[in-house]
Amino acid sequence: MEFKTNSKAETMELGKKIGALLKSGDILILEGDLGAGKTTFTQGIAQGMGINDYVKSPTFTYVMEYRGKIPLYHFDLYRLKDPEELYDLGFEDFLYQGVLVMEWGSMVEKMLAEDGFDYIKISLLKTGENTRIIHIEDTPKGQGLYKELSL
Repeated sequence: MEFKTNSKAETMELGKKIGALLKSGDILILEGDLGAGKTTFTQGIAQGMGINDYVKSPTFTYVMEYRGKIPLYHFDLYRLKDPEELYDLGFEDFLYQGVLVMEWGSMVEKMLAEDGFDYIKISLLKTGENTRIIHIEDTPKGQGLYKELSL
């Protein structure tokens, strides 16, 4: 379940297609090295959700909120020391109001699964200056998303 993009615009466009399919309560975990395009991808997701605000990395605030028909909550979990800190951030309150996109979310992945939360995990691999391989993990929600994108 992979996509290849050859430019920032193509990465954003794939994010936009995914954003158009998301519903309130969806959780996306984004993984990739620094500079892999996680924030660019999230900008596309926001556009697909009808959000016109400029999306930036929430590195120093943990979470940024963007309003649209469905709110987007953009988390950066890079600085979390313990997965349980996600609950301290009030993520459950956000979850029931909109879509959650979590950069560096692998730290909380096991906890989410153990607590019964379904999620979509997407990995971004930088293969060149502008090229990326974007992989949707084989989770139940990931499979559903991939099928919708392939139609």
